[in-house]
Amino acid sequence: MKRAKLSVKTIKKYKNFLYEEERSTSTINKYIRDIQSFYEYLPEDKMITKEILVAYKQHLADKKYKISSINSMLVAINGLLEFMNLSSFKLKLHKLQRNVICEEELSKEEYKRLLEAALKKENERLYMLLQTICGTGIRVSEHQYITVESLKEGKSVVHNKGKTRVIFIPDKLRKILILYCKQEKILSGPIFVTKRGNPMDRSNIWVAMKKLCEDAKVDGKKVYPHNLRHLFALTYYRMQKDVVRLADILGHSNIETTRIYTMTSGKEYQKSLSKMDLVDLLC
Repeated sequence: MKRAKLSVKTIKKYKNFLYEEERSTSTINKYIRDIQSFYEYLPEDKMITKEILVAYKQHLADKKYKISSINSMLVAINGLLEFMNLSSFKLKLHKLQRNVICEEELSKEEYKRLLEAALKKENERLYMLLQTICGTGIRVSEHQYITVESLKEGKSVVHNKGKTRVIFIPDKLRKILILYCKQEKILSGPIFVTKRGNPMDRSNIWVAMKKLCEDAKVDGKKVYPHNLRHLFALTYYRMQKDVVRLADILGHSNIETTRIYTMTSGKEYQKSLSKMDLVDLLC
């Protein structure tokens, strides 16, 4: 029976490998947490066998984790196994039926109420940032690439997850950002920065958005930066019906990832079913 020992040193080497692959910090931390949990599950000698891996997969199911969560953990472990030249040990992921409904979708009307709430609180920086994320479809971590220089060009070159792509800045957004920079005397570099001149942190942005919920009368479950990216994607898809081009804009290497962004809400799905007029009412 083929066996291999997993050591703390190997885990550290794999972590360095992920950095070299330019994975995001949050992804690396998540992978290492999942691998650490697997390491703690291993027997005292820390030997890996196919049987132990299959048992661990069942262990996760017994712990009542969601299938999607189990799959994400297995992806982390499979990456480690490949790094250790143990590809034959890799585990199969659970098959999931693709969900076509997104329950926590942020509507355009709710988004506009968030903008109004930001202005009401005199938080113009947040007001501009929300429109920048939603108007371009960038990830919240990519706002640092929206610079004074990029406004002059009308586009920004984004480097993320080992890939490079061009983000075009809509003319209307470009104009209001130029005025904002003049007002705030931002002469060069990233536009959305702290008082110390560092790009705003995603956690601070998240907290600031949550503070708008009450005034905007929007469910807090819907209010987080990534939902602005979802709104951009869904709006673009409804207009263009081009998921391939949308994948390029969002920076997705896998088109299945992009399909998640084109999900409609449960309410909208219900309306579509009703419009089909395939049920005859008796009363």
